[in-house]
Amino acid sequence: MNPFATNGAFSWFELMTSDVEGAKKFYGELFGWNFKKADNVDFDYNVVSLNGQEMAGIMDLKHCGDEKIPPHWGSYITVRDIKSTLGKAKELGANVLVDITAIPKVGDFAVIQDPQGAVISMIEYKMES
Repeated sequence: MNPFATNGAFSWFELMTSDVEGAKKFYGELFGWNFKKADNVDFDYNVVSLNGQEMAGIMDLKHCGDEKIPPHWGSYITVRDIKSTLGKAKELGANVLVDITAIPKVGDFAVIQDPQGAVISMIEYKMES
């Protein structure tokens, strides 16, 4: 299964932290992760890989837009059609925390809060082959 192409699959994980370098040191030493700077965004974003497979990103909390948000890991779920999936989420009682937003050379994402209060992101990948 390719999680980047499978509707409903967890496909990306993202750490938002107040200490990017400290997080890289911690997780690099703990799990053997490697890091490289992303070249498709205009801020400092570190792509995490293990055995050559990209799987996550690490970024500074200041890019979240809300200073009250604590450091946290977020998860992305692949969707085929972000507009219809976001519409269905709203019908089912979700709050939209971040409306559909483009990530250059990757795709479009949105962040929702389910009716019980849990937060998750969805993403429609549009990566160039």
